[in-house]
Amino acid sequence: MKKYDYLIVGAGLFGAVFAYEMTKTGKKCLVIDKRDHIAGNIYCENIDGINVHKYGAHIFHTSNKEIWNYVNQFAEFNNYVNSPVARYKDELYNLPFNMNTFSKMFNIATPAEAKAKIQAEIEELGITEPMNLEEQALSLVGRSVYEKLIKGYTEKQWGRDCKELPAFIIKRLPLRFIYDNNYFNDRFQGIPMGGYTAIVEKMLEGSDILLNTDYYEFRKENSDIATKTVYTGMLDQYFDYKYGVLEYRSVRFETEKLDMENYQGNAVVNYTEREVPYTRIIEHKHFEYGTQPVTVISREYPSEWKLGEEPYYPVNDAKNETVAEKYRALAVAEKNVIFGGRLGEYRYYDMDKVIEAALKAVEEETRI
Repeated sequence: MKKYDYLIVGAGLFGAVFAYEMTKTGKKCLVIDKRDHIAGNIYCENIDGINVHKYGAHIFHTSNKEIWNYVNQFAEFNNYVNSPVARYKDELYNLPFNMNTFSKMFNIATPAEAKAKIQAEIEELGITEPMNLEEQALSLVGRSVYEKLIKGYTEKQWGRDCKELPAFIIKRLPLRFIYDNNYFNDRFQGIPMGGYTAIVEKMLEGSDILLNTDYYEFRKENSDIATKTVYTGMLDQYFDYKYGVLEYRSVRFETEKLDMENYQGNAVVNYTEREVPYTRIIEHKHFEYGTQPVTVISREYPSEWKLGEEPYYPVNDAKNETVAEKYRALAVAEKNVIFGGRLGEYRYYDMDKVIEAALKAVEEETRI
């Protein structure tokens, strides 16, 4: 097998950006991935003309104009704005928490009335030093918003009672006293027309790609295939779990094609009561304003993660962060290996931050 400048482990966004930039400078990159497709968790599968976000909803948003311009060279983005709806029993509320939410919940009309209602609930509880997530949330938003829109959803997300979760998980809960359902505060937002997979395809055009390839098996016989390795797999696995296993939350997706034009009227509907087993339903066609005669929905079921399963969200609590810091110190000392992405750095990253981090890694490489 021929030699490469970089072996890139993982065909997700970090690896693809790195490969694209390095290929432009004349470097040879081999990209491998254990899955049978490129694009990592932003992979979109086309079902009857609908781009289905196979690993959960991905909405691109950023306030960094450079990153927005960068990603727009690979696709045209539409003007989709993320405006989720929360369903509690048979009641529907707009998210994020804003005047549309409060007017429905409290039957009021003005910001002053909403503030007074929430403040009265907070004072009635008299929580001065929150001891857990439940008390922290109650002290920020009061009982009505907490019980209908936070409690059940959070318990499903974490698999634990809110009283058992640490207060610091919810440092703040933004309350907007304006009628605005735009979930993100970022200036730029949208969905790539044609889905995310096409973006990664363009980024990887100059690279060699091997799918269905496990890095740990591959390197046994190809240890000297490249001068350097870019590693976007699990940080602790690279070091053979020397300091213990880092924890994640996982998600199971139940995707279904329905013989109807429109199932729920919105791309994202959160189910906030504890008794409903899934956290939300995604109706994929609404991300791109689809008019197909059929629709595809995905139910999301958060789950405990076990070694060997697909990791999604790092559990960035104090215990895991202490262990992660030890691994990060080993990563810094590792010669000829660049660690990147959510798994490679054990950090929760939005897509724009992944691109920023990859471009920074490229800059540091080209400076050497």
